Amino acid sequence: MSVAPDTKSKPVLPGSLLAILGGGQLGRMMAMAARTMGYRVRVMDPEQACPASFVVDETIVGRWDDVDAARRLAAGADAVTLEIEQIGVAALAEVARLAPLRPGVEPIRIIQDKTLQKTWLAENGFPVGPFRVVRAEQELQQAVPALDGRVFLKIGRGGYDGRGQARIGLDNPATELSIAAVWQSIGARPAVAEQALDLDCEISVMAARNPAGEVRTYPAARNHHENQILAWSVLPAGVPQALETRAEEIAAGIVAKLGIEGLLCVEFFVTKQGELFVNELAPRPHNSYHQSERGCVTSQFEQAVRAACNLPLGSTELISPCAIVNLLGDIWLKGEPNFPAALAVPGVRLHLYEKHTPRAGRKMGHLSATGATAEEALERALEAKRLL
Repeated sequence: MSVAPDTKSKPVLPGSLLAILGGGQLGRMMAMAARTMGYRVRVMDPEQACPASFVVDETIVGRWDDVDAARRLAAGADAVTLEIEQIGVAALAEVARLAPLRPGVEPIRIIQDKTLQKTWLAENGFPVGPFRVVRAEQELQQAVPALDGRVFLKIGRGGYDGRGQARIGLDNPATELSIAAVWQSIGARPAVAEQALDLDCEISVMAARNPAGEVRTYPAARNHHENQILAWSVLPAGVPQALETRAEEIAAGIVAKLGIEGLLCVEFFVTKQGELFVNELAPRPHNSYHQSERGCVTSQFEQAVRAACNLPLGSTELISPCAIVNLLGDIWLKGEPNFPAALAVPGVRLHLYEKHTPRAGRKMGHLSATGATAEEALERALEAKRLL
């Protein structure tokens, strides 16, 4: 799906300096796409030897709230984008003062706090499940029965990949004591209490918007999580066409309403009743679209560069069913993985992030695969993982 652009902003041409806030695996893959297109790349990250550092021109070391490091990142840059949304607002504002910051300060301020994000979605008419923002234990005590006694609690700031989340009333009936214990377990911090839904599946839609106002959406991906971390994802999602169209329309509406210049991944819940609810937003490349590098005309990483540099957005057409399977550090803890065996599976490629310290639950890389169907692509990727 695409929306026509206007012509108000000048493009940032190849040969220019693109700066990226964050040097993790997403920044690394974005930088690789940018270098392919002829851009120079600088990143900022708390770690000197971050995954992106091995493929960029320069690495600025600084915390996410380090205004001075942000200033050094932006100095002389022709455009700045990001691969992580947890950047301090003051640091973002300093970047925006010195260079075009895409996606912009205000969209990130809203998205990086789930209490603001969920409220913004509801106030702007986008479909969300029943929820309450809670800032005190008493508010949580009142919210749980109001949300039918079965709740997922998510901290407002800082949680990802299942961190900063808690379950209430799903395993055992909620009591005043158990609710109080959960409130303490998340650090007694502002959070969003969400009613547990009767889920059929989870999907996501990646949307892109450039400064000229052109919008494109990718086909929906179907996602499977284990221990609240994405285990695998496939394109296409295999959902009914009406639901696919609706999801893409919602994603296009959100990216335009927020005024984002860059990427926005919209995660959705699909209930067994066929309802579609927005779960969360991510204003950057997303794990569920790593396979776009294999199966789409334009990968999400190239699209991120195009959007940040105000180039025409690339086609999001799916040219082959595809899948990815995440590789967590747990695999390395059992010994060196058998990469030759995995790569013997037809259609499979290996993507490693140059993280040198494997840890349980840490994303070290992924396997991607193509196939005649999404199911075949997924089976190939899963078989390759088994052979590791």
